[in-house]
Amino acid sequence: MKKIKFLLLILIGISSVSFAQIVKKGGQETATIKTPTVQCQECKQRIENYLSREDGIVKVNVDYKRKITKVTYVSDRTNIENVKTAIANAGYDADDVKADSDAYQKLPNCCKKPDSGPQEKKN
Repeated sequence: MKKIKFLLLILIGISSVSFAQIVKKGGQETATIKTPTVQCQECKQRIENYLSREDGIVKVNVDYKRKITKVTYVSDRTNIENVKTAIANAGYDADDVKADSDAYQKLPNCCKKPDSGPQEKKN
């Protein structure tokens, strides 16, 4: 009986130590967000620079070829909806959050959707 109590005490101690490590990391979370309107390296730099100024964002990596953005953030200071809104405020779609139209209009032509760029006249 003493061995069982001792083993339970050790298991509880181990689980408490692992929980404390998660808290020490500051509650960081990493999210992958679909950013279908990202077109080029300039888009990548624009989003990464914009998000680096946001409160709670730790790391940003935009993969414009796969059209995804990975964001690591402190969950006590921001949340995934705020991150998506920030991407939208930079002029890009983020999952179900559409780009802010004013910010989108200010993007260079290379960063706009192919169907919304200047149209050629057909004769």
